[in-house]
Amino acid sequence: MAGLTRAQREWRPGMPRKRRSVRVMFASVLLLMEAFVVFFATLVLFGLRGRELGAGAILGGGLGLMVVFILACAVVSRPWGLWVGWVLQLALLALGFFEPMMFLVGAVLLVTWFFTIRTGARLDRENAQRDLEQAEWEREHPGGRDQ
Repeated sequence: MAGLTRAQREWRPGMPRKRRSVRVMFASVLLLMEAFVVFFATLVLFGLRGRELGAGAILGGGLGLMVVFILACAVVSRPWGLWVGWVLQLALLALGFFEPMMFLVGAVLLVTWFFTIRTGARLDRENAQRDLEQAEWEREHPGGRDQ
C-alpha cells in the first residue's frame, strides 16, 4: 500500500466521493495563469531595463516570484492559502513600480481574483445545498428513481 494517499487507503466501495471545492480550483487556475504573466513581465523588464536594474536581479526575482505563484496553488486549499493569494495579487500589482503598465495588468488580475474567490465560494455553497437536498431525497426514496 506504499504510495497511496490517505483518501485512497481509506476508500471503501460505495463511499460517496468528496466534492472538490470550486473556489480552490478557480483560484489555482488563476494563480497558475498569473505565474505565466509574471514570466512574461520578467522578460519585458529584462528587455527594457536589464542594464539599468541588473539582469541577474530581474531574472532571479521574476523567476522566483513565478515559482511562488506556482507553489501557492498547492496551499490555496488551506484556510491561510487564500491570504497568500491576496498577498501575491498585491505583489503582482507592485510590479508596476518597475514597469508602469503592470499597474493596469495587476489591477485587472486583482479584480479577477476577487470575482474568482467570490464566485467560487457561491458555487461551493450551491453545491453543498444541492448535496443536502440530494441526500434528503435519497433518504425519503430508498428504492431509487423507481419510487
